[in-house]
Amino acid sequence: MGNIVSNYDFKGVECVRMQHGRYFCVIAPSMGASVLRLRDEENKIDVFRYCESVTADEINSAREIWGLPTLYLPNRFADGIVLTSDDEYQLPINEKQFHNTIHGWVHKRAHTVESTAEEQDKCVVVTSFTHDENDEMFELFPVKFKISSTFTLSDDGLKQEINLTNLSKKALPVSLCTHTTINSPMVDGGEEKDLRLFVPIGKKCELNDRCLPTERLLELSDWDKEYLTGKMPTLQELDNDMYTAEMNKLDGEDFYGVYVKDTVNGTMVLNEVSKEFRFWNMWNHNGVNHYFCPEPMTAMINCTNLSLPKDVTGYSELSEGQTYSCWQRFATKKG
Repeated sequence: MGNIVSNYDFKGVECVRMQHGRYFCVIAPSMGASVLRLRDEENKIDVFRYCESVTADEINSAREIWGLPTLYLPNRFADGIVLTSDDEYQLPINEKQFHNTIHGWVHKRAHTVESTAEEQDKCVVVTSFTHDENDEMFELFPVKFKISSTFTLSDDGLKQEINLTNLSKKALPVSLCTHTTINSPMVDGGEEKDLRLFVPIGKKCELNDRCLPTERLLELSDWDKEYLTGKMPTLQELDNDMYTAEMNKLDGEDFYGVYVKDTVNGTMVLNEVSKEFRFWNMWNHNGVNHYFCPEPMTAMINCTNLSLPKDVTGYSELSEGQTYSCWQRFATKKG
């Protein structure tokens, strides 16, 4: 039977804690409904970046690089411009080095817990945030929308289903991403040097010196192919390697997602995603901060402003009342 504690104290922050089988997770509604911890207690694996000594204030000041924050609108938009089919929006420049806006604002808002459910084979928590006239960003982005996440913890791990709904007569741009911070090392007592990434990539999306797409899709280099073969170590700098997503293989079966393996003890963390996630962006904060990010993205960086066809960029829009849905799942595997 799943167990849910709705007023769980995590580093002084009121969170929701779910427990089922060997897994427990901690979700912080006040911090953008980010999953601040997901742990396999039986195999002693922390999936997301975690440090016992780090305070809630430290996490709060850098929400993008702790846990599992959900981003809308994710990554970079050149000069803060978001160009839709019926309007143009100027967002704040919060990456001054490159004169971009980055990562949006949804992960910086408090979210509401809509419901919780304890069932025999799982436990479920639903959270949501509505962007409307009450938000300080509405003056710059006057498009009302609701984003919700359904978190399901079961023997299959943690599944997150994301729904984005347009509540406005204006077109709502669609690009979603999670800034997935995988803990390094993953297993208690493991070593970072033993971790290898398996990422199913097709073409490389060339980026310019502002970390924006040049609109050129490149063939894979020898460096890139290490993601395919599981030779890519995490303990080196991975600096915004962006690729189109392909099908992976796991135990001889199709697996649409990435996984990380500890080559010494065989422990694995799996991140399966829905087909809506068409890109992977790989980043690890210089490789020395004890985490790395295989980020699934539904659309290219700067997607609203590119001249490439939408079936290439992954960009789409919602009209009033429409909902866009995608999902991902995290699980562990003992070698």
